[in-house]
Amino acid sequence: MPKTLSALSARMDLLQSLSGLLLVLFIWAHMFFESSILLGEDAMYAVSRMFEGEPLFGKPYPLLVSAAGIAVFLLVAVHAVLALRKFPGSSRQYQLLNRHLGVIRHEDTTLWYVQVITGFCLFFLIPAHLYTVITQPENIGPYASADRVWSERFWIVYALLLLTVHVHAAIGVYRLVMKWYAPTGVQAGRTRARLKRGMWCILAFFILLGTASLLTYMRIGYQHADSAGERYRPASAPVGAR
Repeated sequence: MPKTLSALSARMDLLQSLSGLLLVLFIWAHMFFESSILLGEDAMYAVSRMFEGEPLFGKPYPLLVSAAGIAVFLLVAVHAVLALRKFPGSSRQYQLLNRHLGVIRHEDTTLWYVQVITGFCLFFLIPAHLYTVITQPENIGPYASADRVWSERFWIVYALLLLTVHVHAAIGVYRLVMKWYAPTGVQAGRTRARLKRGMWCILAFFILLGTASLLTYMRIGYQHADSAGERYRPASAPVGAR
């Protein structure tokens, strides 16, 4: 490979790793903010108003949420384009890969293949979620979000997204460590095993947290179904506040 192409490939690998890391950090932070519903409607209401800039500007600006959604979409697009370089490019390549996986049964290669599959699924699931965030930023709140989850049946999309994105993220972090840290020496096998245990623990934590949050939104949406469309208003909010 020519030196210039090799340098370009290395830069693209670095950019892919950085964009992936930024997305993982965003996903994990997003999960914690989403799970504020577990602390009650008032907590989730306060978080949603915070992202609309109300504490800073004195009133909410939902367009800030739209801007954040667009920024995340662009970062996802950059990461996807860079990752596609390493995806199998034809059905024959997929067949050869499946045959290869069946023969060698290498766990890390299997994890990479799971990332390929989950990454492909995310091409469809992430835009479906971000479209709502970008076009309807004002419809984020205890009742509005719960109505979307239950009355509009978005729980199906969110359940698939929850599983897919966290599997992709957890494996991605493990592979990032292996790519840039690559433990060596007599303890390499033990270190790798510990990293994998950490990966599974992180995955289990976020799946459980996300499932608990989604079930809570479903419960609130079910209870609020007869008044779907009504916005949550905490007792402390001034008259007219949404």
